[in-house]
Amino acid sequence: MRRILGVDLGERRIGLAIADADGRARPLATIRRGATTDADIETLSRILTENDIGELVVGLPLDASGVDGSQAARTRAWVGAVAPALGREVSYRDERYTSHLAEQRLGPMPRGRSGGPPTSHQREAYRARVDREAATIILQDELDARAGVGGSAGAAGGIEPGSDM
Repeated sequence: MRRILGVDLGERRIGLAIADADGRARPLATIRRGATTDADIETLSRILTENDIGELVVGLPLDASGVDGSQAARTRAWVGAVAPALGREVSYRDERYTSHLAEQRLGPMPRGRSGGPPTSHQREAYRARVDREAATIILQDELDARAGVGGSAGAAGGIEPGSDM
């Protein structure tokens, strides 16, 4: 059985989650966005092959009103560029509020030494964890919707590629 990969696309990082055989999503990795789309394709191709991924569910950052905004347009353009090269089925999932929910699940960012502000390394590591957790929420919402169970982010259901949303 081929697996499903959840994708939380950001400007600097891509959070990834994978569906286990039991139908539960779990964090997989956070990768840095490449300087080019080709770099993203190369990294993702390796991950897809290593993990026997047959399908991707990409979080679509809709505006609060539920319509595409500039970030959703950038996500659709990225998917349009990488999907043909990856050769896998891709669907969208509304990702409104997933980063906020991920931050709630993870708790506050760790403090620095002696209770001071976090270091740049701590901030980067925390943001990477948030991205992985957001991808996990996106994927679990999709898995739950397919199984007829309510999603956890409180967002609208799946959005098919090419839809007018």
